Amino acid sequence: MKILITGGAGFIGSNFSHYWVDNYADDEVVVLDKLTYAGNRDNIASLENSDKFKFVQGDIVDKDFVDSFFAEEKFDQVVHFAAETHVDRSITGPSIFVMTNIVGTHNLLEAARLNGVTRYHQVSTDEVYGDLGSDSTDLFHEETPIAPNCPYAASKASADLLVRSYFETYEMPVTISRCSNNYGPYQFPEKLIPYFFKLISEGKQVPIYGDGQNVRDWLYVWDHCKAIDVILKKGKHGDVYNIGGNNEKTNMEITKFLLDFLGRDESLIVYVDDRLAHDRRYAIDAEKMKNELGWEPSVDFREGIQKTFDWYQANSEWVGKLEGNLEERKHMKISKTPLVASRV
Repeated sequence: MKILITGGAGFIGSNFSHYWVDNYADDEVVVLDKLTYAGNRDNIASLENSDKFKFVQGDIVDKDFVDSFFAEEKFDQVVHFAAETHVDRSITGPSIFVMTNIVGTHNLLEAARLNGVTRYHQVSTDEVYGDLGSDSTDLFHEETPIAPNCPYAASKASADLLVRSYFETYEMPVTISRCSNNYGPYQFPEKLIPYFFKLISEGKQVPIYGDGQNVRDWLYVWDHCKAIDVILKKGKHGDVYNIGGNNEKTNMEITKFLLDFLGRDESLIVYVDDRLAHDRRYAIDAEKMKNELGWEPSVDFREGIQKTFDWYQANSEWVGKLEGNLEERKHMKISKTPLVASRV
């Protein structure tokens, strides 16, 4: 089989690329990535030694490129990770989110439809469902109406609707997954868990948005990769599948956990102004994955944090290189908001 992984040099996409090569050595794997700030070719460097693996740099917004690329390569399956995902950036500059996440997805759908792709899988987010609120005990189900509250979430919701329409209109073999917050190896250093790892390890203050009571469900990235694999094998065409980690925690709980894990006290905590459109609580019900497809998360939060910390410790050169790139970007006019509670 020949599989295309878009955004395969990003955090979750690169983990999935490693997962697929490790588990399906006979398959041809092609990674397509634009290599924006969150895409890092170093994430997949070790895979490029294989004659079964190919990296292509390209932009899914470029329709002519996408059309010729699909016509030439003839993929069997497409797993679509490529997206602009940073909530803060979507607030300060939403246009690129519309182009990449909506127009780019449409270009891929059209190319897949016209070139005989046998499965198209859309990787989405629980943020499309909106906000459960701090007083609710409800969970996001696959039937929960989508109600996005920031431009990033709205662009992903729009992409999901496009994917659904291609199933209903063209009977295209599509599936959609919506995951909770991921953490693990290869995550960009400005994201919450690796960023707090660095700050706490150096004895620096850790900034908390608002009162720190925003709730997220945390999923170890390798469990996410396994879930997508199961959906590709067993998922029903046209269906949505929620993928959660059963680790619902407030940002404050995460912070205190990491402080304790690294042997530091709570004096390092500092509060900063809350960001715009900061949803209070997301929580995934992944029972459909368990009951219909036989998947459930295998890594609990403490084990996942240990695995993540060990990986960052063992890959200090990778971390240092990216941190150097971040320093170079400090003068770019992107956002002055602390980037500490953003999406994965």
